[in-house]
Amino acid sequence: MIQLPEDLDESYAKASNDKKTILANAIKLCDTLGVKHKLSEIAKERIRRAGEKIIEEAGLTAQNLDIGFRVFKLDSSNMKDVYYSAAEYNQAMLDHLTSNIKEDRTELDLLFGCLLEWGLPLSMPYTSEEINGVTIHTYNDGDLIACFAENVPENVVLEIAKRQPLRAVFRDSSFASSPAKINVEEIFKLIAPNTSVKVL
Repeated sequence: MIQLPEDLDESYAKASNDKKTILANAIKLCDTLGVKHKLSEIAKERIRRAGEKIIEEAGLTAQNLDIGFRVFKLDSSNMKDVYYSAAEYNQAMLDHLTSNIKEDRTELDLLFGCLLEWGLPLSMPYTSEEINGVTIHTYNDGDLIACFAENVPENVVLEIAKRQPLRAVFRDSSFASSPAKINVEEIFKLIAPNTSVKVL
C-alpha cells in the first residue's frame, strides 16, 4: 500500500466547499480512532484492525498467524553528496567527508537501504542481537548480516563470517585502519568465501 503523507487539517483549510465535507469526515474518523490527522494514519489503523479481525475469525487456527506490517517513509539516500569538482574542495570540508553516511541515519535506515540496493524484499523477517557490545542485524536467516557499529572487534567479524551469510555489510568507520579492513576481507575469504562483503 502506498499513501501520500497528507495532513488532513492543511488539506481542509485549502479545500473547496464540496471537498470540505469529505475531509471533515476523515478528521472525525481520526479523532474516533485516536490517531493524528493524517491520511496515512487512517490507513495504518485500518490494516491493524483488519489483522485483528482475521485473528478473531480464524479462532484456534490463528495461533501463530503473523498479522504484522512495516511502515516505511520515502527519504533521500543515506549517503552524503560527496561529489565535488576539484575546484570546490577546501581544507574546511575534510571533517565533513570523514564519513559518507548522513549523521541523522539510524542502523535500520542503513539496513533497509542496503536491502533496496541489493533488490531484496523488505517484507522478510530480521533479528537484531548484541555480540561483544555491538549490534548485529540478521535479515531472513542470513540473506544479509550487517554491523554498522564504530570499531567492530575482530571476534565479531569472525562470528559473522562463521555464520556464512550470503551478504555482509559494514560501515567504513567500523575499521580503525586500512589494514583492519583488509584483514576483514581476508577473514571472509578464508571462512566464508561465498559471502559478498560490502563496506558503506
